[in-house]
Amino acid sequence: MAEALSLVPPLLAILLAIVTRRPILSLFIGIWSGGVIATGSIGLGRAFGWIAGSMADMFHAQILIFTLLLGSGVALIWRLGGATAVRNWATARLKTQRKAGLAAWILGMLLFFDDYANTAIVGSTMREISDQMRISREKLSYIVDSTSAPVATLGLSSWVAFQLSMIEDGYASLVDSEEVNVAAAETPDAFDTFAASIPFNTYSLLAIVMVGIIIISRRDYGEMLGAEHRAWQTGKVNRDNAQPLQEAEDDLRAPIEKRPMLRTFFAPIGVLIAVALSGAFWTGYQTWLTDQADAGETTSLVTAVAGDDLFATSSNAVGEFIDILGNGDFAAALIWGSFAMVATAIAIGIVYDLFDIDDGIETVLEGFHLMLTAVTVLVLAWAISAVAEDLGTGDYVATVAEGVVSPELLPIAVLFVSAFVSFTMGSSWATMGIVTPTAITVAYNLTGNFELMPIVVGAVFSGAIFGDHTSPISDTSVLSSTFTGADLIDHIRTQLYYASTVALVVVVCYLLYGYLSVPPVVFLPLGVILLVGLVYAFSELQGLLTGVDPKPSTVSTDVSRDGRTVGAPSGPDPEDAE
Repeated sequence: MAEALSLVPPLLAILLAIVTRRPILSLFIGIWSGGVIATGSIGLGRAFGWIAGSMADMFHAQILIFTLLLGSGVALIWRLGGATAVRNWATARLKTQRKAGLAAWILGMLLFFDDYANTAIVGSTMREISDQMRISREKLSYIVDSTSAPVATLGLSSWVAFQLSMIEDGYASLVDSEEVNVAAAETPDAFDTFAASIPFNTYSLLAIVMVGIIIISRRDYGEMLGAEHRAWQTGKVNRDNAQPLQEAEDDLRAPIEKRPMLRTFFAPIGVLIAVALSGAFWTGYQTWLTDQADAGETTSLVTAVAGDDLFATSSNAVGEFIDILGNGDFAAALIWGSFAMVATAIAIGIVYDLFDIDDGIETVLEGFHLMLTAVTVLVLAWAISAVAEDLGTGDYVATVAEGVVSPELLPIAVLFVSAFVSFTMGSSWATMGIVTPTAITVAYNLTGNFELMPIVVGAVFSGAIFGDHTSPISDTSVLSSTFTGADLIDHIRTQLYYASTVALVVVVCYLLYGYLSVPPVVFLPLGVILLVGLVYAFSELQGLLTGVDPKPSTVSTDVSRDGRTVGAPSGPDPEDAE
């Protein structure tokens, strides 16, 4: 009974957040309830201990600094007229919602190196453009959230080293187990398992594809359909009474529009990307040098990648690059990049005589203020994750689910266990750390070999991302809402329909593999086709039941927002009018 109570704090916080649409109050009540359960008394001291601990964590503190500096960068770009310049540029080039959506989707896939940087850069870059095209903030937040973590979990990113370490921990738990007889030499290579798991990280792959389907088809369903009709017909990119985690238009001074220049927007963003990537590679390279020296190996990168032929050299180069990038300190690199972004924006303002140093510093402080709500939600989300970890929520769920399924159904069981743990803890990384070793052990106990390892590892990663996408206490959901200027709960409620659709298709794919041995090269294309069919079916069904057009931009309308015309001309979107 005591272990089951560990589910109460995260579930209470999530339920209250969805019902009341007040994430800060809901998260605090969830944390407080955890304190009551842990201490058997009023529990306030324990609750504030978790909150303080979430801020004291080095990684969390770095992300908070990065977020605040990003807020200052956004404020400076706004003040310098960069948003105005981008709006004018977009009006001339991105003349349809589809083109704007595709731009956000493609940019999200290109910025694969870190999910936090992805949400910050894509959200900040595309917000003004999507507003101009009358795309709801809920839709933009969905595009950003459903490309950032899925892309990062699939390739060369800040996630790689952590994912590999989780696989290694899983194999180590097998070797150390007294119940099975496994020698360390028998376990597969962790990287080979990771690479083989990518096709079975089916949720991440199909979630990225789903974004493209929604954008290209221009169809919506669920609560997103209402949000898109509202934005298209009224120009309100957020609903009335929404509580966006960041809103530059309301929280900052009017932009300086006497000389709107694209360089005031793209130069700071470009510096952020360049410095963050360089910093991550440099810190990873320093770690690589230390590891090579400790192992008595060469510290020359050229020598390390040299092979007998071109193929061997290329293979070695990819492996070393993964090691270097995976060991990079992305949190520190993001701080350096965001600081460089702020410095660049201030320098541009002074050089082009747009403001003086005092105005620049005042704008930096306004940017800090802009992020206070987001920072508060982040801290509380991390704290509720700590509550779940200390009370053993993830371990309890994993233990309950252990040993109750056949090998054919194991991937589906792992998918939903991971999803529930991620949903309740708000952290895909914590989920991977809890579930991966258990899933590997269960898979070996069921089969007596390592054949299922890539499948269950891929299912863990899939479930962790799916749970993240449906949880209002997820840090990536918070950041996606922050940098797109969306209401956090509105983002979760609208994204839930699309994430659940993808998860349904993932279950079908796993069933095809488990019972019919259909390989990924077949079930992935089938999954894409099924997604297309479901999007069409769900949107048409909702349209028939409600009398609402499933393609909002086909509706002809005149729109004015805050006294100015927003984006596209009256009438249907040009691509839908053809």
